[in-house]
Amino acid sequence: MRIIVLTTFDLDDYVYGALRAGASGFLLKDATPEELLAAIRAVADGGALIAPPVTRRLIAEFANRPGAGRPDRRITDRLTERETEVLALVARGLTNAEIADRLVLSSLTAKTHVSRILTKLGLRDRAQLVVAAYESGLVVPGS
Repeated sequence: MRIIVLTTFDLDDYVYGALRAGASGFLLKDATPEELLAAIRAVADGGALIAPPVTRRLIAEFANRPGAGRPDRRITDRLTERETEVLALVARGLTNAEIADRLVLSSLTAKTHVSRILTKLGLRDRAQLVVAAYESGLVVPGS
């Protein structure tokens, strides 16, 4: 099913909600009949269309998000370079023993790094470390 949302609201929450719900198009109600027809054609052909003012905002927000090679400094600035490496390996699912082998450390040292990262970031377990690593952009899906 293809859906085009036509709304007076161009607030980000509405846009994200519509896209999460499966909308293929998002237009503002002040769209011209020609723009509406173009959107219908694009969506019917399997494409997607978002109103230009909304698209500009989405692009700007996306460009400012951390990405591969550009992690959120609020996380990495609190960690040493080694701790950042360890956090990335935890996020990839490695155990302390596997981290130790990969970084040529003792298992106890790897465990100590994980404990310090938890403390520095105010997190309680490895699951939260994984979430923090992905949300910060330190690790991206498929990398």
